[in-house]
Amino acid sequence: MNAIGQVITILRFSNRIIALLCGLVLLATVALILTEIILRQTPFGALGGSDEISGYVMAGIAAWGLAYALMERAHVRIDLLQRQLPAPGRVILDTLSLAVLSATTSVIAYYSWRVLATTLARNSRANTPLETPLWIPQTLWFAGWVWFALTAFILLLCVLGLLLGRCWAEAEATAGNRSELSQ
Repeated sequence: MNAIGQVITILRFSNRIIALLCGLVLLATVALILTEIILRQTPFGALGGSDEISGYVMAGIAAWGLAYALMERAHVRIDLLQRQLPAPGRVILDTLSLAVLSATTSVIAYYSWRVLATTLARNSRANTPLETPLWIPQTLWFAGWVWFALTAFILLLCVLGLLLGRCWAEAEATAGNRSELSQ
């Protein structure tokens, strides 16, 4: 396996571990919500805050999960024209798509930092009974966007390296669309 293949393998493995951790956090959130529901039916009352915490969890795991979806080629694409092209044309469109995604996620990560920086400067807290310091969920959310941007950028560099080596099949297998017809 060449260096590019090793980078892609490490990136895919890292994102699978992150996706597994996100799944465990989601399961813990479900357990918290179920506990809240059950306790409401007892004299003990409710824990409180499960709705707030679940919202933070959903925002965080969504940001982190996008990188996993990218590595698994699970993002939705409209490939009507692309399927009609030869391999080099498909890979060029995939690379252009990856470049736009890298740029877009970088902009989102930048503005996510601005949100977090404002929260830190103001020492903002949630306007809820928990009064959660907002830097906690926003840091996880921001880190997820940074990871997604970094994953997209590294994947773009890998695909560009494969293109320079004229490895069309490897580049398509890395960044190409997993359409219904190709499975």
